[in-house]
Amino acid sequence: MERACARAGLDPQGAELIRLGENAVYRLREPVIVRVSRTLAYLADVRKEVAVSRWLAEIDFPAIRALRIEQPCIIADHAVTFWESLTDVEDYGTPADVAELLVKLHELDAPAGALGLKPLDPFSRVERRINSNGWFTPEDDEYLRSRLVKLREAYSGLSFSLSSGVIHGDASVGNVIRDREGHPKLIDLDGVAIGPREWDLVLTALYYERFGWHTREEYEAFAQIYGFDVMAWDGYTVLADIREFLMVTWLSQKAAQDERVAAEVRKRIDDLKSGATGLRNWEPY
Repeated sequence: MERACARAGLDPQGAELIRLGENAVYRLREPVIVRVSRTLAYLADVRKEVAVSRWLAEIDFPAIRALRIEQPCIIADHAVTFWESLTDVEDYGTPADVAELLVKLHELDAPAGALGLKPLDPFSRVERRINSNGWFTPEDDEYLRSRLVKLREAYSGLSFSLSSGVIHGDASVGNVIRDREGHPKLIDLDGVAIGPREWDLVLTALYYERFGWHTREEYEAFAQIYGFDVMAWDGYTVLADIREFLMVTWLSQKAAQDERVAAEVRKRIDDLKSGATGLRNWEPY
């Protein structure tokens, strides 16, 4: 981060780490966000994210903006990008905000060829996460690989109700930030793809139905604003199962460095193995 800031002419002193997942995300003292990818295996997605941001800026879509500098910046085995900071403290949107942004996003037609958008592959990062994770026990590794095979098969058999088109890929309240004027903006654009619109609806439903992170009223407002209740679609359970699985493998990337995260990942894996239904006692990250 410091080396990339030096190249970009930005001051890294006092930078605050605000997220750590697929990327390390820092807020600088000046209104700039810096994203550092885990490895260059994510380079194609990083370049796509910048291109998508440029496109959305051109059409004045409410999303985070990449700085108008040449990027990404490649430092060793990392791709670094620079973004306008929307706010000084994370002020997340509501399920209703998510629905309103998705209605607008799903109406868009991406410019042909310019963005390099590919068909959605829900599992594109899973094997990399499993292969590079030395924290899993051999039993965990075997179980996760077996479950991945089953979920791939289940996904391939789905028949979607909504048309395919531009999707965010990871749409939830965690990826909607209210700016300094209180306007909700879409962030984290590296998962933008061409795919079934149901994929963008399932996280809000899952957060309500399996985790209790949203209230019934919040979910009903989300479904009403969007105009489709994904929970009433017969493929919902498959997408919800896939999303749970992805939540486990995503968080597992931090398990070796954080005992609290390790305990949470252990709980999540045990829940998947048990096949238990009902509300999960999972902590949000």
